[in-house]
Amino acid sequence: MAKDPASNGPTDIVAIGDVHGESELLRQFLAGIDRLAADRGVSPAIYLLGDLVDRGADSRGAMEVAEAVLSERPGSKLLLGNHDEWLLRFLSGELDREETLHWIDQGGGETLASYGCSAGDSLDTMRRAIDRRWPGHRKMLAAASAIEFAGPFAFVHAGIDPRRPLEAQRRQDCIWIRAPFMNHVGRLSHLVLHGHTPQKAGLPTITENRLSLDTGAVFTGCLTGAWVDTRSGAITCLQAVDCQDLEEVEPRRLDRGFGTGLG
Repeated sequence: MAKDPASNGPTDIVAIGDVHGESELLRQFLAGIDRLAADRGVSPAIYLLGDLVDRGADSRGAMEVAEAVLSERPGSKLLLGNHDEWLLRFLSGELDREETLHWIDQGGGETLASYGCSAGDSLDTMRRAIDRRWPGHRKMLAAASAIEFAGPFAFVHAGIDPRRPLEAQRRQDCIWIRAPFMNHVGRLSHLVLHGHTPQKAGLPTITENRLSLDTGAVFTGCLTGAWVDTRSGAITCLQAVDCQDLEEVEPRRLDRGFGTGLG
């Protein structure tokens, strides 16, 4: 796969970390963004950084919110997560039985339940029922990006392979990579905003090369994102917590000898 890392993209982007079926938190976050956008006089594009589904109670609802975001908010994108890929492959008939059972054990069971599937249904029955009633969900996942660029920022679910140029990343790495990216020390051509790896204490983490936005919403009740101005490079981290308004949060700064993306 190839992307042009020089692509300008939208000027204001809000990137949101892993939702994992917490549809109400996602709605709460977006409502907060709308209030903030009204104050700022600008409507940002929304970049959903993947893992909409699994583990939480309402993956179907999270998918429905994502559909609305992509259709109603110009410039918005869905970045495919590894759990989203499992669902896509299940709906496309590409998971064998062993892989399907592994996915179900890793949170796919909650996803199927949110679609109204019952334990007595066959896997083929579940697949056909979901595709018949929600045909747009498979199409949305199939059209999702692996990586996007805007100004000095790159957006991806899991991360990137630091041994490869950003324009030559492999789809599998963008969706699944962990340690080779998380442990890489040194600046990259872009600051990478990503999810996939839950951060400590329910707070995002910024280093010299990444802003990690997965704060384990399904476990902590904290859904985290970042509003970035692609012209100035300014970053504001934001968090929705159950029954509270959207709040600005200070990310954990991890200076490994190169400063951080916040200066």
